[in-house]
Amino acid sequence: MGETTPRFLDALVLTGGGTGGHFFPAIALADGARGRWSDRPITFVGARRGFEGRELPGSSWPHLLLDLEGVMGRSALPMARSTWKLWRALAHLKDLWRRERPRAVVGTGGYGAAPGLLAARALGIPYFLHESNAVPGALVKLVAPKARRVWCGMEAVVPLLPRGSCRVVGTPVRGAFLREFRPAGEMIPPFQLLVLGGSGGARAINEAMLEIAPSLLDRLPEWEILHQAGPADLERLKERPRHPRHAMVPFIARMDEAMESASLVVSRAGASTCAELKASGRGGVLVPLPTSANDHQRMNALALAAEGRAFVIEQAPDLPTRLEAAILPLLNEAAAREALSRAPEPNRAVELCLDDLEAYLG
Repeated sequence: MGETTPRFLDALVLTGGGTGGHFFPAIALADGARGRWSDRPITFVGARRGFEGRELPGSSWPHLLLDLEGVMGRSALPMARSTWKLWRALAHLKDLWRRERPRAVVGTGGYGAAPGLLAARALGIPYFLHESNAVPGALVKLVAPKARRVWCGMEAVVPLLPRGSCRVVGTPVRGAFLREFRPAGEMIPPFQLLVLGGSGGARAINEAMLEIAPSLLDRLPEWEILHQAGPADLERLKERPRHPRHAMVPFIARMDEAMESASLVVSRAGASTCAELKASGRGGVLVPLPTSANDHQRMNALALAAEGRAFVIEQAPDLPTRLEAAILPLLNEAAAREALSRAPEPNRAVELCLDDLEAYLG
């Protein structure tokens, strides 16, 4: 069923993935748990096809990767195939966990978390949820009523989970973001515009930036662009002409360093990215993914905009024109950029979540 069969007996199991937005909070919680309970086994469960399937095999974390696909929003035949794979993975996990019962399970969402959370619910294993987004996912809504705690990244999600034991903690960020960041107002030329489309990239943002970057960079010689295009799209775009000061990479591992070097960020509006913008004190021009489940990226972006930390640009056919119109004044005017770059907000999400787990793992 999976790539490995790690130790589950008495372990803390982290499950969540599909995208970096679900995976990185799980990593942050695992790092924190390892620091607090050094003798407790910690194991990941996820999907082979998810972001975690790319990241976990090269890591030091014990893990089990299952053959899964997303279920929601698919046509009849793919949905039937996905449901069958989910049922098979669930049966496999239940069989494993009857023999090696975990101490607790923590789910951070995404289709990769479904077997672990459903198995924990069926076997009476204590489980906890973290919902980063302003709108809960279908899996979180399904299993929230029996969760020992539902940790919420934003206040807006609490009324949408009326049967959950909710606590607003924020979104866990990687340990590298739990430090002081150089204020955006102290940056000196060359200034950097950081462009992100999420861990998998974003075709609409990639295409728009390739179109408008030459004009922006020709007019603004003190600026350069670092652009995370995603592995698949970079392969498609690598032969396209671009400005000499427009660097495109498949993935940025040290996102904290990239954000600290940036004076402005253009990005999708995943919850992890929003939390990292707040932790690093960087302003953003956010282009929410219009097909995100329950329109959660748009709600995330609006929440950040309400705090004065972002502008929101809806994706549409004229995205390049509107994106350039939003970015240009911010690149031209330091005061406008710095108005978005509020003071970094200390992130205590991991600490607060681990406090709730203390009774089960301490």
